[in-house]
Amino acid sequence: MAEQPSASSAGILYIVSTPIGNLADITLRALDVLKTVGLVAAEDTRHTRKLLAHYGISVKLISCHEHNEQERAAQLAAKLSSGLSVALLSNAGTPTVSDPGYRVLQAAIAAGIRIVPIPGPSAAMTALSAAGLASDAFFFEGFLPQKGAKRTARLKQLAEMPATIIFYESPHRVIPLLEEVLELMGDCPVVLAREMTKRYEEFLRGRAAEVAAVLASRPAIKGELTLLVSGRQARGPDDSENLRQAVSDAMAEGSTGSARLSRDLSKRFGVPRNKIYEIILKLKQESTADSSGKGESSHGET
Repeated sequence: MAEQPSASSAGILYIVSTPIGNLADITLRALDVLKTVGLVAAEDTRHTRKLLAHYGISVKLISCHEHNEQERAAQLAAKLSSGLSVALLSNAGTPTVSDPGYRVLQAAIAAGIRIVPIPGPSAAMTALSAAGLASDAFFFEGFLPQKGAKRTARLKQLAEMPATIIFYESPHRVIPLLEEVLELMGDCPVVLAREMTKRYEEFLRGRAAEVAAVLASRPAIKGELTLLVSGRQARGPDDSENLRQAVSDAMAEGSTGSARLSRDLSKRFGVPRNKIYEIILKLKQESTADSSGKGESSHGET
């Protein structure tokens, strides 16, 4: 049973994880807490009401989302201080993880309220467990900045991450994200998890370009999406001697331009195109310097 404070003590703030799709994934402990708290603070009361109705639970609901969380944080802290226990829920998965709840949590901590997590489903962990990418080290990014410059800068930082990177993304932005991954991280192994735990659950595994092509061929992309991208160490050589030699050999053949060469070698080695291009420019500069040096030397001997 959920712990109940005495009338004179403060309440407890429960951070309750809920199913990311399949309602059967809720834990027995979560159901017990929801049956005994005095109030549920939900990201979307309509969504949470369906969950509660499914399990025959009747409890007072109050909304707590990104647009009213600052105000709700103070209100909930006051209710908790008065002795009312509250369950904090997001629409799916674990509250406060790329979901509202951080401000409520901070207000409760500042008020000396006891915080009790009720663990359960998480889209990030669910996807990682079945992806097949390295899981000994991973980095949860969640949603990227939407603005172009900030987004690009963040992806460049993540390109150097020696761990599997986990993103949340919307259906209409996932192909652009894969294209950005291809440009800044190379044609590396990725896994796209879609509609996890639901009827049309799907895992798309392959290189960034392959998964992007599969999605582009579909009339529409629907559902909740989690994208996992392999870490830098799993993408193969970076600016190693093998890569440098491959670029040098390809340039010596002279059959393709720099742009196409960057694209072809990026796919072959699984590294960002811009890194290939940097090596091309460096080799060209070295070649020009060598030619200039030889010319000056010959001139001096004349």
